[in-house]
Amino acid sequence: MSSDSTVKRLVLAYSGGLDTSCILVWLKDQGYKVVCYMANIGQDEDMEAARSKALSLGAEKVYIEDIREEFVTDFIFPAIQANVLYEDRYQLGTAIARPCIAKKHIEIAMKEKANYVSHGATGKGNDQVRFELTYYSLFPDVQVIAPWRMPEFFTRFQGRKDLFAYAKTKDIPLPVTIDKPWSMDANLMHVSYESGVLEDPAAVAPDDIFTVTTDPVKAPDKAERLQIEFKGGVPVKVTNLDDKTVKDKPLDLYLYLNEVGARHGVGRIDIVENRFIGMKSRGVYETPGGYILLVAHLDIETLTMDKELRKIKQGLSIRLSEQIYQGFWFSPECEFTRSCIAKSQENVEGAVTVSVFKGQVYVKARESQLSLYNQELVSFDVKGGYNPQDSGGFIKVNALRLKEFHRLRLAKEAAAAKK
Repeated sequence: MSSDSTVKRLVLAYSGGLDTSCILVWLKDQGYKVVCYMANIGQDEDMEAARSKALSLGAEKVYIEDIREEFVTDFIFPAIQANVLYEDRYQLGTAIARPCIAKKHIEIAMKEKANYVSHGATGKGNDQVRFELTYYSLFPDVQVIAPWRMPEFFTRFQGRKDLFAYAKTKDIPLPVTIDKPWSMDANLMHVSYESGVLEDPAAVAPDDIFTVTTDPVKAPDKAERLQIEFKGGVPVKVTNLDDKTVKDKPLDLYLYLNEVGARHGVGRIDIVENRFIGMKSRGVYETPGGYILLVAHLDIETLTMDKELRKIKQGLSIRLSEQIYQGFWFSPECEFTRSCIAKSQENVEGAVTVSVFKGQVYVKARESQLSLYNQELVSFDVKGGYNPQDSGGFIKVNALRLKEFHRLRLAKEAAAAKK
């Protein structure tokens, strides 16, 4: 795409931290003209300070892109529709952010007519896969420079001590200390912690590791009641039934649920998971708003969705969780899975009332104009058009295969006893 084939123009996903600051200077030393890109996805960072830092280190230009709204509507909400849970527990806060970040990365590369993109993901983690599968999907001819997989880089920088030493020789200002006991990644869906003292799965995570949620033991002694309204499986309105706060815009709604969930210590997990590249890793996560929505959406979905449809949808949700975790958001199979799940959500609408209290979310009530719950039909006090005698035939038909299975088993046991 470059008008001058001798110019190696590159867009670097930049955070302002130790790794990407060193990578920026190292790429310049390799002859690249570096443009930096920073994505605002809700992390608590001074991006203007990072911009100044990148420019001082030799970046030609710095893009700061606020993609929070897109992140909520196009990535988080489809995940909520699906009830995604990787390996039954992880809500994929990091994994779901990567295609959103990488999509904008490629848009900037094309705008800058850059043939190269680069990132600071390690050669042992999932993020390198997630970023690069998106890059190649959206810009097939792009060339990816992944320093942590390049021998000339990783043999020179074998740990953070080597990066600190390099930073000192290159006058790179450092906002962190060499003694930081774990790594952290944040966005508006969650905060994740890994490595360092967390690498031993038998070690208890330090009490002060969490940066967003209150310790449930120290959370308020009074529950907070919320009513969450859904349409098409997507949250459209949140009302605090105690102080009457109302939020009905996607980003505002999600940020408010984060605020309430964090105040009450909701959404903490400590797990060991299977990375896509084959190794197990430990992660500690905080997902306050996402967990509230998961609980509420599961409830309204059960109220409004046919049970056989929901069985199929649950299987698709497992597949989508794996596709997102592995970085295949822009694959044909993931697009198909998302479209099927979106179709399943057409009648998932109504309101769920929850109580948020000391690390837990309790469903208190639910209602929907599209509810499949028939109170007369289910009541023990009202006949409601249902003939109890019909159950006898239903039971006998379902018992037929059980009778035949056990008849055969008894016959085999009797034959064996005669030998």
